[in-house]
Amino acid sequence: MNVVFVEPNFPRNQREYPRALAAVGATVMAVGETPWEWLDEELQSWITHYYQVGSVTDVDQLRQAVQHFQSIGWVDRLEATIEAHTLPAAIVREECGIPGTSVRTTWLCRDKPAMKEALRSAGVPTAASAAVGSLEQLRAFTDEHGFPIILKPRDGAGASGTMRLDSEDQLAAALASYTGVESIAVEEFVEGHEGFYDTVSVDGGIALDFACHYYPGVLEAMRTRWISPQYISTNRVDSAGFYGELRELGERVNEVLGIQTSATHMEYFNGPKGLRFSEIGARPPGVGCWDLYAVGNEMDIYRAWADAIVHGQVWHRPSRAYAAGIIALRPDRDGRITHIDGIDEIQHRYAEWVIDAHLPVGAPTQPVEAGYMANAWIRLRHPDYDVLRGMLDDVGRTVQVHAE
Repeated sequence: MNVVFVEPNFPRNQREYPRALAAVGATVMAVGETPWEWLDEELQSWITHYYQVGSVTDVDQLRQAVQHFQSIGWVDRLEATIEAHTLPAAIVREECGIPGTSVRTTWLCRDKPAMKEALRSAGVPTAASAAVGSLEQLRAFTDEHGFPIILKPRDGAGASGTMRLDSEDQLAAALASYTGVESIAVEEFVEGHEGFYDTVSVDGGIALDFACHYYPGVLEAMRTRWISPQYISTNRVDSAGFYGELRELGERVNEVLGIQTSATHMEYFNGPKGLRFSEIGARPPGVGCWDLYAVGNEMDIYRAWADAIVHGQVWHRPSRAYAAGIIALRPDRDGRITHIDGIDEIQHRYAEWVIDAHLPVGAPTQPVEAGYMANAWIRLRHPDYDVLRGMLDDVGRTVQVHAE
């Protein structure tokens, strides 16, 4: 099978996808923004044909690259694993007659108001939402649904550009902050615990699944410096009753949106109103989450994904041996990281459970809203989910990142 993969070089874990495709027998044709000679020898060894473009999100450039590969041989699949890459890839996929996730499905997984409307129409429980382009439309939504509300880009990922509003006097300024945008998504605020549910699906059926929990929710985590936020992949997916309900929700979402063979990343809330769908992407999760799944389940999840793409089947089975989590460690101020206290204590207490860590002493700080891996972080695993959560809390209390 000949597989075109979009952007194999950045971010760092992107290289794992061509590695896995090559390992399961595919010929990898990659299109990226980095010159070929800048790729390291290992990455080059997994790629048979490479085409450089100025931007992989430019449909014309991506189409030109794919047509070049089609002049060499038959292209069986065109795959993209970054949110911003998925829609351009879907458009080119259909224009060039390549099987895979459709434009409709990809668009529904990108456009939040359309996504929620499709799911509500099919009876999937989700928050009230709308696309708004004026203050009048925004006020009409709050008149009907009240406060708080959430504003976000229609095609955003994570908490980027997302804000919570609690009163009418915040509306005008908030709407004005989305400059150059015709419309944005407004949603009812849903109270409850926030988590995510990830799958590798084959022909519409869930072949592999994993679930994570946020502490605290993403919006608070990405806006509050003093918090050391964490998310934890649970190893109780096959044993705790709640995850059966979550699986049913994921299967229904896949069916309604037309997801066939793809990785998916679904966010949800569970609170006083029960389990509520939040949003989904037809792609793997970001911020190194698949690496936690791999460690916690003693499997090569990238190869499992490649088997789904190339062979239409997944042979790997997660062991559920460990819960695995990450804690983000924020610098106390913006500037340059000068020193990190408490690492020796944590190493002494939890050395056997540490997966890896990023402790960039001397590096410039990144904004808090840049995410879980923007500054310092530590990842751990443990057979007991509750014990792991306590360990991560202890790391947050003990490790202090200082900047000046």
